Amino acid sequence: MDSRQLKWVYLITLAFIWGSSFILIKKGLVGLSAMQLGSLRIIFAAIFLLVIGFKSLTKIPRQKWKYIALTSFFGTFTPAYLFAIAETEIDSSITAILNALTPLNTLILGAIFFGITFQKRQIWGVFIGLIGSILLVLNGAINNPGHNYYYAILVIIATICYALNVNLIKRFLSDLSPLSITTGNFLVLLLPAFSILFFSGFFEVVHIDKVQHSVLFIMILGVLGTGIANVLFFKLIQMSSPVFATSVTYLIPIVAFFWGLLDNEMLTPIQFLGAFIILVGVYLSAKK
Repeated sequence: MDSRQLKWVYLITLAFIWGSSFILIKKGLVGLSAMQLGSLRIIFAAIFLLVIGFKSLTKIPRQKWKYIALTSFFGTFTPAYLFAIAETEIDSSITAILNALTPLNTLILGAIFFGITFQKRQIWGVFIGLIGSILLVLNGAINNPGHNYYYAILVIIATICYALNVNLIKRFLSDLSPLSITTGNFLVLLLPAFSILFFSGFFEVVHIDKVQHSVLFIMILGVLGTGIANVLFFKLIQMSSPVFATSVTYLIPIVAFFWGLLDNEMLTPIQFLGAFIILVGVYLSAKK
């Protein structure tokens, strides 16, 4: 299979894995706090990656570790907690749809800081995506007065972090293997994540059945949705482009929406319209 076909296989695989991540976060929050969930997600991924990729760390040149640390902070550490906190107030399907802003932010940050050229059509895509996001959030706030939709801002910040991450990887780490990058990221994050978990009170409640059940969901999320998925994602960035790689967010909301239906989540007609507008904006911004 050549790289043109393989990149689509990676894209669809990532869409299914990451589209399923939002419902796993929701299930994990049943027995865990957002900070405990984010920490456990990182710790499980780190243990898995160190087992399979420890030897790959020797392939990271000393001067590259500063970029490894930067990408770990923007690509994993910050979003892991932001998504968990956001889903304490908004539905998993809404979170997944807002995550589709990642390619738009990749374009904006790439143009401003990394010298990526863009076309007029792509600028329209950014504005259209913004309009769809506002519509989605405002209608959700009106129809769900019990939820705090200001938490949607946390998801948008997370997409900005993701966008900065993919541009950094493409610019500074393209010569490293995806396994080296991913394992290096989680080695850097292991101690901070464990420190947050220790002070979160997790070890005082870990004996409770509800907590243990939630931990199982986050173990799946950490190993599959974070560890394995990051290796595939970094490989996809290297074989294609940052904008193509982040276009996986076209498909993530579709997967997440069907998981949400199974968990009794439902979008209003206006929210469907907002989601469609976002995807149109993402399409225009990503199209060459």
